Amino acid sequence: MLRLVVRIQLLLLVLSSYGHSKRLYIKGGTVVNADGELAADVVVSEGKILDVGPPGSLDARLQSAQVVDATGKYVMPGGIDTHTHLDSIFMGKNTPDDFFSGQAAALAGGTTMHFDMLMPNKGGDILGGYTRHSEAAKRSVMDYSFHMVITHWSDQVSEAMGKLVEEGMTSFKFFMAYKGKLQVSDELLMHAFHRCRELGALPLVHAENGDAIAYAQQELLKAGITGPEGHQLSRPPAVEEEATLRAVTLAKVAGVPLFVVHVMSKGAMEVVARARTAGQRVVGEALSSGIGVNQSLIWYSDFRTAAKFVMSPPIRTEEHRLAVRAGLAGGALQLVATDHCGWTYAQKDSGRNSFLELPNGVNGIEERMHVTWHQLVNSGLASPSRFVEVTSTAAAKAFNLYPQKGAIKPGADADIILLDPNIAHTISASSHHSQSDANIFEGHRIRGKVIMTISQGKVVWDGRKLAVERGAGRLIRRQAHGPLFHGLDSQRQAELLSFGHVPVSRSDTGGSSKEEL
Repeated sequence: MLRLVVRIQLLLLVLSSYGHSKRLYIKGGTVVNADGELAADVVVSEGKILDVGPPGSLDARLQSAQVVDATGKYVMPGGIDTHTHLDSIFMGKNTPDDFFSGQAAALAGGTTMHFDMLMPNKGGDILGGYTRHSEAAKRSVMDYSFHMVITHWSDQVSEAMGKLVEEGMTSFKFFMAYKGKLQVSDELLMHAFHRCRELGALPLVHAENGDAIAYAQQELLKAGITGPEGHQLSRPPAVEEEATLRAVTLAKVAGVPLFVVHVMSKGAMEVVARARTAGQRVVGEALSSGIGVNQSLIWYSDFRTAAKFVMSPPIRTEEHRLAVRAGLAGGALQLVATDHCGWTYAQKDSGRNSFLELPNGVNGIEERMHVTWHQLVNSGLASPSRFVEVTSTAAAKAFNLYPQKGAIKPGADADIILLDPNIAHTISASSHHSQSDANIFEGHRIRGKVIMTISQGKVVWDGRKLAVERGAGRLIRRQAHGPLFHGLDSQRQAELLSFGHVPVSRSDTGGSSKEEL
């Protein structure tokens, strides 16, 4: 582990010649956006995309530009990971990756922006948690934003949510699991959903039935099941499906859009799909772990191998993996994230005596783009344009950042990747950039590799080495009342009119006519 840390630090602290901010001319590639692909050249200047045009049409801008040869490569928007945990305390432990190492790993994998979860303690100071996390993020090397976790309710919490929205944090997360720690009640969800609607902020839910899980955990321990498989058995697909349906129902009652994080089961995915088909504003988030691996190794006899895969909701059977993968490719789910929380083997060891003590979480921030490309595009399930949609554009749209992010278009941020579809590589903890010494995708052979990452208009990854600068990251502030809120007031008014005259006009006589009876 020490060797890995030293190697990473030496690698990242030395800035290569690629890191300067001169004009870039990306020439000869295939530009891929969510709405299609075309042969085009791209000019980047001062951190923005200056122009996109047919091959050779922008050659007049070649003077004083650094030319990037993209022949045979896809030129795509940088990835956006909507769900990470960097520099966080969870289950009493500090996550190995901070904003420096975690973001460096992201850039090496083609992700140029992420959303991190701010997790104050149960009943903790929300604004204080924001301040602490903002301080930790000063080590960042790329663009980022935050979701705030809400674990209790009061007038002070409601007021703090308003202040955070003013600061550009327009999303809040609610746990329906982790009973006695993070879990919130349906009553709290209704208060919070109404407040989110009022503020134009997007609520996120971790959808698992925490009460059912807590009951199952105790029953399993009584039966002598203490290993990682106990975690798996205590969280069957049904508890995820039920909670997803409950969250979607409550959001409908409150008249607010909903973002369901880490959909891992076929049933939960179908709940999201049905709601969307019925016209409800619901976004379903898949994970690279959910489409890239199945639960088989959780039943392995070696503890460390099994523990490496423990997360919540759990990685599921091959049947669920294939269903969620197909749903992501076909549109039942809208985007793919990671829930990156890659613990070390030593940290996972704390759960040897009981799965209740096993830190939940897996890696993915560096592997997401490659795993998704391999699972969707190489499998023939999706086109490169759909890949761009689920890894970047859909996230930018959901969180009101499009077209600043998520597109190769003039005026957009110059967060760009070059992907060579013909290069094969193998994922391994020995070569990844995370501080964790474990990798759930260990040994996976991938065809298709990000050979260049451009962040804020600078080449920060050339396929071999990183050129990042501590503190170069930017907090991206977002406007409230994004696209998911457009038309909601008209919808609500139409619903009221469908019931007739509201409120009903009544006389004060206190009696009823025969006609009324």
